Amino acid sequence: MRSIIVAILVAFAVSLFGTPLAIKAFTRLKAAQPIRTDGPQTHLAKKGTPTMGGVVFIFATVIAYVVAHLSLTTLPEKQIAQITPTITALVLLGLFVFSGAVGFIDDFLKVRRRNSGGLNKRGKLLGQLLVGAAFGIIALSDPGSNTETVGSTKISFVRDIGWLDIGKVAAIVLFVFVVLGATNGVNLTDGLDGLATGTSVMVIGAYSFIAAWQYQHWCADTSGYAANPNNYCYAVRDPLEVAMIAAAAAGALVGFLWWNTSPARIFMGDTGALALGGLIAGLAMSTRTLLLLPIIGGLFVIITMSLVIQVISFRTTGKRVFRMSPLHHHFELAGWSQVNIVVRFWIIGGIGVAIGLGIFYSDFLRVMG
Repeated sequence: MRSIIVAILVAFAVSLFGTPLAIKAFTRLKAAQPIRTDGPQTHLAKKGTPTMGGVVFIFATVIAYVVAHLSLTTLPEKQIAQITPTITALVLLGLFVFSGAVGFIDDFLKVRRRNSGGLNKRGKLLGQLLVGAAFGIIALSDPGSNTETVGSTKISFVRDIGWLDIGKVAAIVLFVFVVLGATNGVNLTDGLDGLATGTSVMVIGAYSFIAAWQYQHWCADTSGYAANPNNYCYAVRDPLEVAMIAAAAAGALVGFLWWNTSPARIFMGDTGALALGGLIAGLAMSTRTLLLLPIIGGLFVIITMSLVIQVISFRTTGKRVFRMSPLHHHFELAGWSQVNIVVRFWIIGGIGVAIGLGIFYSDFLRVMG
């Protein structure tokens, strides 16, 4: 597991020291986040804060992954087999980078036009659909010598549910919906300084733990743990790759959070929010825990549903359930400070992560017990 520690430390360092450089560069380029005039009035004080900070932690994650791979050369044979970057890395980093690219276009247009419009809804949706579909197809492509694909045609919870095989086409469609849900969930949560960043650290960190656990109990390890047919193993592909990428992303986010916490010196923008959503969707797919994602990412679900409830209520009754949606803005208008909202929402997000990990581990105990 040394490679995972290397990934965390390298990503953290690159992000921590790279973010102030990005702040200076984006400030000189006048790449400031346009502030919505119809949002909470307290946000007007943030005018001039640079955006597109997601570029920093995307770059830091990729660099850390490369360095962590180089560290594998001194590890046991079971790990050396994964030194060459795999299709799993292609899918996860591809989702991360290309989802971020869609967000970057949106941010760039906002900055260029000096308003909060950015990429129109159809353009953003099309970009998300294309990224989700492309990497969903790759994830379910022929595994070659490996017996597992990155994704699965089966519905999964803490592992694949064997009798729920929905076929390749339906599995790709399902994954596209997961990408849309995750990217928009993170994007909606990114409304207060550090809220989406801190929550993403917990969610992605949880997936690093899940993947590392799967690696220790991997069905492909036929010379070690899985040699005993009575042992409970996980039929996944390249779990060490998944763990390294998730650990690198979590480490990069912690470094970014140093500068993104209130008062934020830089925003992640749609560049970061969509990238994180794409990566989280990929982590859920590759660890075969799709239905566990709404629990681990419970805060993202709550905030997304607050917007859905608000829209449905207003269109059907003409009345609003919340003072303003998404939910964190409701509490802003209720008089809570931004720091109080962020910390309390982090607690809620942490509870969801803890419940999700508890469910995942309890399944292992149930079988092994």
